[in-house]
Amino acid sequence: MRLTLLALMVVALVPILAFAQGALPIKRTNPPALSTPTGYTHVVEVTGPVKTIYIAGQVALDKEGKVVGAGEMKAQTEQVFKNLEAALAAAGAGFADVVKMNTYVTDVSQAPALREVRARYLAAAPPASTLVQVAALARPELMIEIEVIAVTAAR
Repeated sequence: MRLTLLALMVVALVPILAFAQGALPIKRTNPPALSTPTGYTHVVEVTGPVKTIYIAGQVALDKEGKVVGAGEMKAQTEQVFKNLEAALAAAGAGFADVVKMNTYVTDVSQAPALREVRARYLAAAPPASTLVQVAALARPELMIEIEVIAVTAAR
């Protein structure tokens, strides 16, 4: 457990330390399959010995920015995972590369619906994860937001 935590910390810190020395390039991408962001970037990649990919919190918005599945946790979670898949693909990664996932929900009693969808995408390689209930998300009809960090071999 300690070794895994230490390895995760090193993977997270290496790009940060190298960037501080000006050694690593940063690439920011807003994939066309996702809604147009306001004041943030959907995907940030840092390449060094490994490529670390930071995916902004994804919510149940389709490509046009319309809410999918208002009032339905399972439908919203499906859209969130489709958005995560598109964001990861834009950086040359997939769900097997995800090492950390933070999930924010407005009603934790809806977690079984979340877990059902999540299991289809992450069964083979579950990442370190956090689930937090929050009072609200950016828009009142949104029920879930998920952000991830992925690590791939530098190419």
